[in-house]
Amino acid sequence: MSKAPIRILGIDPGLRRTGWGVIACEGNRLSYLACGSVETSQRADLAMRLLAIHDGLMRVVEDFRPDEAAVENTFVNKDAGSALKLGQARGIAMLIPARAGISVAEYAPNLVKKTIVGAGHGDKTQIRMMIGVLLPKADPQTEDAADALAIAVCHAHHRTSVLLKLAAQ
Repeated sequence: MSKAPIRILGIDPGLRRTGWGVIACEGNRLSYLACGSVETSQRADLAMRLLAIHDGLMRVVEDFRPDEAAVENTFVNKDAGSALKLGQARGIAMLIPARAGISVAEYAPNLVKKTIVGAGHGDKTQIRMMIGVLLPKADPQTEDAADALAIAVCHAHHRTSVLLKLAAQ
């Protein structure tokens, strides 16, 4: 009797555009399911932008019913105001799956890049190219959606160690 594939939601949080990607993981086999991004209007106030991210990610969780989620950690930003706003978007990105009862793992950007490209300082073009190799049916329309798929793939590769840590708590 084989287990059903695990659905993983990867989220690349951003205030302007939050990328999302859903893959299925069955043993070592990964399959592309969907990806996209939630865009907000730069003219809208912060509360409305966060609401748009909330509502968009809620639809993704409702439509795809992921079993696990992964979010990229925020890198250190020299502009404190921008870092705070990004942190708020990241909070929404973590809250939505958590409210649905889905475990949420966090990954550093360099680990995501190293997992996908083989080096911790790969650029967006390399990530997008490798996503095409790892998930041939994927055709992300934005860099944020490609990054979200990379986060999901990273989680698929590291999920057993994350689950072991959670079980030990």
